[in-house]
Amino acid sequence: MAASPQTPGPSRTPGLPVRGVEDASSQALNEALGSSFLLVRIFGVLLLAAFVFSCVFTVSPNEVAIVLRFGKPVGTGPDQILGQGLHMAFPYPVDEIVRIRSGEAKTVSASNAWYATSAEMEAMRQGPEAYPSLNPGVDGYVLTSDGNILHVRATMTYRVTDPVAYAFAFANVEGVLANALNNAICRTGARFQADAAVYRDVEAFRSAVRGQMAALIEQGRFGVTLESLTVEVAPPGYVKEAFDAVLNAAQAQSKTISDARGYFDERVRKAEGEAAAMRSAALTVSNRLVLAMAAEAQYFRDQLPAYGRDPGLLRTRLRLEALGHILTNAPDKFFIPDTAGGQPRELRLQLNREPLAPVRRDPYAMPPAQ
Repeated sequence: MAASPQTPGPSRTPGLPVRGVEDASSQALNEALGSSFLLVRIFGVLLLAAFVFSCVFTVSPNEVAIVLRFGKPVGTGPDQILGQGLHMAFPYPVDEIVRIRSGEAKTVSASNAWYATSAEMEAMRQGPEAYPSLNPGVDGYVLTSDGNILHVRATMTYRVTDPVAYAFAFANVEGVLANALNNAICRTGARFQADAAVYRDVEAFRSAVRGQMAALIEQGRFGVTLESLTVEVAPPGYVKEAFDAVLNAAQAQSKTISDARGYFDERVRKAEGEAAAMRSAALTVSNRLVLAMAAEAQYFRDQLPAYGRDPGLLRTRLRLEALGHILTNAPDKFFIPDTAGGQPRELRLQLNREPLAPVRRDPYAMPPAQ
């Protein structure tokens, strides 16, 4: 019989058994696999922690956030807007966080209808050089209702009230707002005359621009609220002197009219006071005269029975009473007896006293008490 081939086996160390070598190798392999699994678990825990932390984001006090999941807002209505605090969202590209500043005021300017200027000229508050005519290719302008030309610019301050509409309704909402403001200026300028917009009714022109802009914001649904609006109006440089002269004349006219109204009011108030005093004095005199006449009428009514009994006796008594009153108040008294036979008597008086100066009677003076 042929001899069977020899199967290769583990090398044998002289003096060690084969079974002990296999156990040591298995133990080393198990330890290596255990260490690898531990590292994998630690790495997995770290990845899980990193994933969880990457899903947390913070919204600051002056902003709101909207989470877009595959390009669409998460939630409906007011739930779409996330306020201040910690929130969760999947990492990009599943979710995208859009932050919108909502607490601060934003500004936008419209200067399409303003003349050409530079930052240096604005800082030095200098206007453009006056040319003989308008340069339409450089200077902006608006046409007024009377066919004149004006330069107008405006700066609007607004706040975001609808973050969803503000962030997603328009690609460049600030540019749209600036165009809307330029539109409001052009529309308002076409409704006013040049002198009214420059000096005669400036506040009405500014209010009209503000109202027009507020209507455009409501119509366009930009998601903002108009806070304030400043409007500057200037005439073209080549007629500025004429506008200034008219403005000075208008101010002088206004001052003269104001002074005249003040003088008129002062005189009217003084005349009304004097008239009231005169009416009061006249009413007092009238009341006293009425009371006096009523007293005299009552006196004569009391004397009527005596007159009916003997009219001559009543007249004599009344004459004596009048003479008694006259003689009581007269400083000098002269008694001249009648002549015998009724002959006339010559009477000569020497008046040594200076005659009293005539006194002008006040028609509104109070009569002496009876």
